This record gives sequence, C-alpha cells and structure tokens, in this order.
Amino acid sequence: MSSLDNLQTEQPNPSSYGIDARSTEEILRIMNAEDHKVAPAVGAEIPRIARAVDIIVDRLSRGGRLFYVGAGTSGRLGALDAAECPPTFRVPPDLVQAVIAGGEKALTRSTEASEDDPEGAVRDLTARGFAPSDVLVGIAASGRTPYVLGAVEWARRLGAATVGITSNPGSPLAGLVDVAIVPLTGPEIIAGSTRLKAGTAAKLVLNMLSTATMIRLGHVYGNLMVNVQPTNVKLRARARRILRQAAGVPEEEADRLLAAAGDNVKVAIVMARTGLSRAEAERRLAEAGGRVSAALQESGRG
Repeated sequence: MSSLDNLQTEQPNPSSYGIDARSTEEILRIMNAEDHKVAPAVGAEIPRIARAVDIIVDRLSRGGRLFYVGAGTSGRLGALDAAECPPTFRVPPDLVQAVIAGGEKALTRSTEASEDDPEGAVRDLTARGFAPSDVLVGIAASGRTPYVLGAVEWARRLGAATVGITSNPGSPLAGLVDVAIVPLTGPEIIAGSTRLKAGTAAKLVLNMLSTATMIRLGHVYGNLMVNVQPTNVKLRARARRILRQAAGVPEEEADRLLAAAGDNVKVAIVMARTGLSRAEAERRLAEAGGRVSAALQESGRG
C-alpha cells in the first residue's frame, strides 16, 4: 500500500461514482454540490487561521516578510496571492513572496520532479534571503510534499515562524508547523485531483491570511481598499471612487486631491478630512503606523 492510499483527498468519492457516464449538466451539479462543502471546512479552521494571522502581523510589524512555499497547484496559488498584494495594498513586492518548486517556469508548465527535492527548497529560500524574522507558509494538499517539508524543517531550524495549509489531518506537514490549518474537504470528485476542493480551500485560506493581515497592518480604512496603487485606468477610477466615499468629496476634488497627494489615497483622505498639507498628512500617517483612522483621530476628525 502506498503512502497516498490512506489520504482523504485520494479516496474515491461516492457522490461522483459513474460521473464519466453523466450528462454535462449532471457533472456540473455534482461539482457544485461538492464545492459547497469547502467554505464550511474552511470556517471550521478560523481559530487556527486567526492564530496564523496574529503571528504574521507580529512578524511583519517587526520587519519580517511572508513567504508562501508550494509545488504544482499549491505553489501557483501562493504565487497568485503574493502577486496581488502590491497592487491591492501598496506594499513592497518583496513583503509577500511565493517560492514554487521548479521556479518561475513551473507557474505555467508542470515540473513534477522538482517537488521531490527538499534541498531545492532550502536553496530557493536561501537565494531569497529568508531569515529568522520571516514567516513561512507551507502549502501542500497531501501534507507530504518533500519540497514543502524541506522548506518547513529548515525554516524551523532557523527560528522562523511556520504555518501549514493541508487537507489531510495527521500529515507530516500538520505535525511540523507552529500552526496547522487543515480544512477537511474530503475526497475529490476525481480521486486525487487536489486542484479541485483542496485547491479551492487553500485559495480561501490564503485570501484570509493576506487580507486579514493587511487590514490589521492598517492598509484598509473602514472596508475600503485605501492603499490601492492607481497604476492604470481601472485602478485610478477605483482610487477616485474610494477617495470620494471615504472623504465625501466630489469627483473633480478627488482628482485634485489625488494629484496633490502623489496618487496616495491614504494621504489624500487625510488631506481631505483635515485640511492638512501633503507633508503634514504624511507625517500624521507615519506617526499612526499608516492607519488612516488613527491619523484622523489624532487630528480630531476621526
């Protein structure tokens, strides 16, 4: 019996027996019914996800960085989440990084053999300057990918914080990390195809980790994405709309404020709500740790 045989994600799913003989609509309804199980599975892990967020916030607040490590689908999901952080939250591109087995070429082409190389993970992390102050999130649906386990073991030896995302309880990954996040998504409709429910669960967890972290770090005001970087037409329109909503100013005034604030939405909000100059608004935000609400409270305009 192989080491995969007992994994939940590798078992045949009774709900999809004979799916190859079903109509297209029946196939899709089976998939949709199984997908409905993912969100509750992630919801059951919220206490562990919250612990992970608190660790990440603490490390990033003290100069650390966040690294996602995975192979195949797991690595690509990490790369997707990391790539979205700079345009969404205006953070430096090296604050949240993705390391995938096989390197950048593995983002578009499968490189299965690279996931069996634990030392490769150490080399890849070393090349990124991974440090004890950082956080490593290992992503592996099976919980046993050698590349990911090698990364976690090395990070632990360094003294870095470690988090694991897997859909198999009792897996090696779950036993290695400081915080194990294990959404129990069960068997896939195609046995072993963990890009399906397990992949969806991992994506939801990564959304939570990065978004909640950025909220805690002050990159959101109310429920507005105030740290958006307006680098194209769509994002400039979004920045203008957010400024109008946050500061209650008309569109022409929003354009003027954005230009005066150097396209920094948070600075523009503080300028609009307080009447301060750009330099003074930037100083208030710096003193408030980048949090718009705190900067406004300091000025008496919260």
